[in-house]
Amino acid sequence: MKEAIVIVPARLGSTRLKNKPLIEIKGKPLIRWVAENLRKTGVKFLIATDSEKVKEVVEDLAPVVLTPSDIPSGTDRVVYVVKHFGIEEEFIINHQGDEPLAYKEDFEKLVRALKEGYKVATLATACKEDDFYNPNNVKVVINSFNEALYFSRAPIPHFRNILKDTFYPLKHIGIYAFRKETLIKFSQMDKSTLEKIEGLEQLRLLENGIPIKVLLTNNFYHGIDTKEDIEK
Repeated sequence: MKEAIVIVPARLGSTRLKNKPLIEIKGKPLIRWVAENLRKTGVKFLIATDSEKVKEVVEDLAPVVLTPSDIPSGTDRVVYVVKHFGIEEEFIINHQGDEPLAYKEDFEKLVRALKEGYKVATLATACKEDDFYNPNNVKVVINSFNEALYFSRAPIPHFRNILKDTFYPLKHIGIYAFRKETLIKFSQMDKSTLEKIEGLEQLRLLENGIPIKVLLTNNFYHGIDTKEDIEK
């Protein structure tokens, strides 16, 4: 994966969990779990943060770059790094700083999809019932080519005519692989209507006609958004 780099946006000022990257899980800050597990995959990665405290926690594990605090989203922080720190790789993977788990084979699948011609690729897994009705867990529906049709915090699809045991809904995993030029283009687009309604920036791509390849994984992921997520 010499042509790919993983960039981890880690903003200290989370609105839902105060100082989220530094929250301890089993005696270790969340961002350190992220860095340690990324190191195990062997991928090239760096951490982009607005905090010296976050830098101090992980600088022995990975390169860390400091970015402004007023950058509005994780994706925008990744774009800032690409533009200002001389990133040469063609494929950019945005691995959220609140996603402690990482798997080499999933990164390889994402990069393979880009090599096959997709501009954007992401991950999804089978959605358990407690996740299906939880708005903190994003759901995705796909077409016959495993391309995203829609993402929502609502439970989609709505099961009206068939039983759930004959169709498995999908939980979206917020890890994205972009071609560099598509990432830059995405950051220059205005926020779309559905993006504003759902609070999901990936809908901006769909509303602008950019397909998102959805790759299925059986690996366990669970991002940290709430105190309950920490327990899980």
